[in-house]
Amino acid sequence: MDTKNRKRIQLRNNEYYNIQAVFDQLYENARNGAKFTNLIGVVTSAENIKLAYRNIKNNKGSKTKGTDGKTISDYESMNENEMIEYFQSKIRNYYPKSVRRVEIPKPNGKMRPLGIPCMEDRIIQQCLKQVLEPICEAKFFNHSYGFRPNRSTRHAIARYSFMVNIIHLYYVVDVDIKGFFDNVNHAKLMKQLWTLGIRDKNILCIISKIIKSEIEGIGIAERGVPQGGIISPLLANVVLNELDWWIAEQWECIPTKHSYGSGNHKYRALRNTALKEMYIVRYADDFKIVCSNPKTAEKVLTATKMWLKERLGLEVSEEKTKITYLKKNSSEFLGIKFKAVKKGNKFVARSHMTDKNVKKVAENLKKQIINIQHHTVENEVVKLNKIILGVHNYYSMATMCNFDFHDIYFLVNPIMNRLKKNYTRGKPTSAIYLKLYGKYQTNIYNIAGIDIFPIYGICLKKTTSFKQEICNYTKEGRNLIHSNLSKDLHILVDFLLANRDDAETAKFNDNRISKLAGQNGKSYISGADLCESNMACIRMKPKERGGKDDYDNIAWITKQEREAIVVKIVSEDMVKRLELSEKAKKKLNSLRVLVGNLPVE
Repeated sequence: MDTKNRKRIQLRNNEYYNIQAVFDQLYENARNGAKFTNLIGVVTSAENIKLAYRNIKNNKGSKTKGTDGKTISDYESMNENEMIEYFQSKIRNYYPKSVRRVEIPKPNGKMRPLGIPCMEDRIIQQCLKQVLEPICEAKFFNHSYGFRPNRSTRHAIARYSFMVNIIHLYYVVDVDIKGFFDNVNHAKLMKQLWTLGIRDKNILCIISKIIKSEIEGIGIAERGVPQGGIISPLLANVVLNELDWWIAEQWECIPTKHSYGSGNHKYRALRNTALKEMYIVRYADDFKIVCSNPKTAEKVLTATKMWLKERLGLEVSEEKTKITYLKKNSSEFLGIKFKAVKKGNKFVARSHMTDKNVKKVAENLKKQIINIQHHTVENEVVKLNKIILGVHNYYSMATMCNFDFHDIYFLVNPIMNRLKKNYTRGKPTSAIYLKLYGKYQTNIYNIAGIDIFPIYGICLKKTTSFKQEICNYTKEGRNLIHSNLSKDLHILVDFLLANRDDAETAKFNDNRISKLAGQNGKSYISGADLCESNMACIRMKPKERGGKDDYDNIAWITKQEREAIVVKIVSEDMVKRLELSEKAKKKLNSLRVLVGNLPVE
C-alpha cells in the first residue's frame, strides 16, 4: 500500500490474531529502557506468522514475483499448521534467497534501483518488522515522519510550516545525503540496533543476512539497505534516528537543571544562553534543519556534514547542500517550495508546487490525453481521472495549489483539442463527480461516458500537526486513531481508480465507485469508516443467484462483515468482534439470507 495518508495499517489484523497485547508490552518495555535478548520466540510465534502472512497477502505487491518466480498464491494451498511450521523452520535456519533487481524512473530522469525479495523472504521480513517496530517506535524522535505508522508527508509539511509561522525561524539548512539507501554502513546499523535495546543475537544475525542478500546480477551487497524490502524503511529510520536526536539535544530536547512547566518557558530561558536554536523535521532521508540566524545556520551546516561523515559514513551532495533565507529565496521539501512572505506585521509560510513538479504533472497529463487520442477506451479515461485525483490529493497541502493547477490547466488544455471528436461538453452527471467536484459544473469534458475531473478543481486542505499521543501500541493512542478514522473520500476513490478489478464488468467498476460516494465512505452495515486496507465491495444478491451489476445491488462493507455474510455458521466470537447494533445486525442478516445463509440470532 502506498503511504498516502494511511491512518491505520495493521490494527484490525493485530486484534484479529490476539497479538496486540504482545506488541503493546514490547513498546512499554522499550519506553522504560528494557533490553530485548529473547525476541526470536515472539517472531516465530504462530500468531505473528499468521499476522505477517495476512498483511503480505493483502499487500498490493503480493502478486509480484521474486527470483524464485513465486507469488503469495504459491503458499495459499498450505494448511495453517503446515505454513506456520514451514516459516518457523525457515526463520530459525535463515538463508535469504537472491533479490531481484528492477529500476524505476526518478523525478530527475535518473533510475532508482529496487530490490524485490522472494515471497517467503518478504513474509519473514514482515514477521521481523511487526516485532521490531513497537520497540523502535518507542525510541524514535517525535518529528521524523517517513515510513512510520499514522504519519505522512502532510504532517512533515505541517511541522515545517509551524516553525516558520509560529516559531518565526527563517534560515533553513538544506542537506542532501548522497545515495543514502545505497551507502548505509552495515556494522554501524548493527550497533545502532544494539543501542536501541535489540540484543537478541538470533534477530541481529537474520537482519545482517537480509541486508547482505545477494542481488541478482550484481552479487553480495557490502553497503546499503535494499530499497523494496519490507524491513528496509524501518532500518533506514534506525540509521537516521541518531541524527534526529543529535540535532534535538542541541536545543529542543536539551536537559535542563530546572524543571519547566511548559516548553515555551524552557525555550525562553534557553534563548538567554549561548546555545544555538535549531529544529529538525525529517521525512525518510529528506530533512530540514531550521535555525534562528545565519551564523547558527553556517555552524549547523558544517557540523552536520562532519557528523554524517564521521558517525554514519555518509557523504552529502555539495551542489544540493546549502543555506536558504526564506524571506528572500524558496526552499523545497517533499515536492513543495516554501517562502516566508509578509502578511500584516509578520511573515508567514507561502507554499507552491515546485517548478519541476508543475512541469512533470503537466507532462503526465498530456501523455495520458495522447493515449486517449489513440485508444479512446474507458480504462484510459479512468487513468486520466486517477492522475488528476492523485495529484490533487497530494498537492492540496500547498497554500497556493489553486494557482499552480490553473497554470497546469492552461499548459494542458490545448492538448485537449486533439480529442474534439471524442468528447462532449456540458454539465456533469456522474455521482462520483458531483460528490468530489460538485462546485465545478460548467462545460466539463465527458469522454466514453465518463466525466473528466477538472484539472483546476483543487483547493487548499490545511495541514494539521501530528498528535504525538497517537500510537498503535497504547490503548489511548489507538482510541485517538479510531476517533480520527474519517477518510477523505478523495483518497478512497483514488485507491479504487488505481485498483480496478479487470475481472469485473465496466458497469460494476463504475457503480462501485458511485456507491462508495453514495455511502460517503462508510460501511453499509455498521456505518464504520472504510479505509483502503479494510473495505470490500459486494453484490447484495450474488451473481449466481441472479444478482445484477446495478447500483442498487452493490454495497461497501468491511472485510470482517463480508466474512460474516459468507460463512455458513457465524461464531459468537465473530459476532462480538463486529460489535453490531440491532439495526446493523438486521442488515447483516438480510445479506446472509440473500446469499443463502441462515440469519444470525
